[in-house]
Amino acid sequence: MIVLDAPSNLGLRAPARGGEPGARRLADALRACGIVERLGAADAGRVEPPPWVELMTNRAAIPGYTRALAERIGALLDAGERPLVLGGDCSILLGAMLALRRRGRYGLAFVDGHLDFRQGEGVGAVAGEDLAVVTGRAEDALADIDGLRPYVRDEDVVAFGEREGDREAIAATQITVLDLAALRAGGFAAPRVPYWLHVDADVIDSALLPAVDSPAPDGLSFDELAALLARLVAGPCVGVQVTVFDPDLDPDGSQAQALTDCLVSALAAS
Repeated sequence: MIVLDAPSNLGLRAPARGGEPGARRLADALRACGIVERLGAADAGRVEPPPWVELMTNRAAIPGYTRALAERIGALLDAGERPLVLGGDCSILLGAMLALRRRGRYGLAFVDGHLDFRQGEGVGAVAGEDLAVVTGRAEDALADIDGLRPYVRDEDVVAFGEREGDREAIAATQITVLDLAALRAGGFAAPRVPYWLHVDADVIDSALLPAVDSPAPDGLSFDELAALLARLVAGPCVGVQVTVFDPDLDPDGSQAQALTDCLVSALAAS
C-alpha cells in the first residue's frame, strides 16, 4: 500500500462556524497518528489543490484538480501500487474514478452515511453530489472529462451504510444500496468488477465521531466499519480513499486517533 494525500476541500460549502472547512487537514491529522508507519506503507506525497475561495469558484476549479489527481493516482496504479488516498472531501472521488476509467471498466464500493446523489441547478457543493457526478449526472466539465462519461457504470456501484432514508433519486438506477439496516441484517454485496473503495467518515455514528462535515446519529461503530472495510479490501479492491474528517472539530486529537486505529485494523492485513 502507498499513501497519497489529496487535501482538497473544494467540494464543501463554508461551515456554519464560518471560515474554510477543515477537511483539508484530514491527511495531516491521520499522518500525525502514524497511519503510514503503522500500515507499513510507502509515502507518495501529496497533490496540492487550488485555494478554497467560495462555492462556485471552487466548483470551477475541481475539473483541473480532478485531472491532476487522476494523473497521480493513475501513475501509482500503473506501477502496481494500491493507493490509500487521504482527503479532503468527497469530490476527490472524481480523480480516482477518472484515473480508473482511463484504464478500463472498474467498480465503486461507496461507504458513506449519505448517497451523495444530489442533482440539478443550485446544488453547487460537489461533495454532496460526487456519486451522481461519477455516474455521469452532472455538467460536462465535471462528469465528462476526456469524453469518458460515466466514470463508473450504475451496475458497478454498491453503496453501503446510507441512513438518511432518502433514496427516491437513486431508485430508478441500477446502483445497489445496502443501507445501515441491511448491513446489520447481514447483507453484503460487492461490485462484480475490480473496484475503488470510498470511505466517508460520516458513516460512523456521530456520538463516536462528530468531527465530520455532516454528522448524524445511529451510524456504524468503529468495529462495524473496520469489519466492513476488511471484507471489502480482501476482494479485488484496487485502492481506497478516506474523506470528510475535520480535525478543526477534534481539538485533542482523540477522534483522529480512533479513526486511524479503525483504518489500520481494517487495512493492515491487506
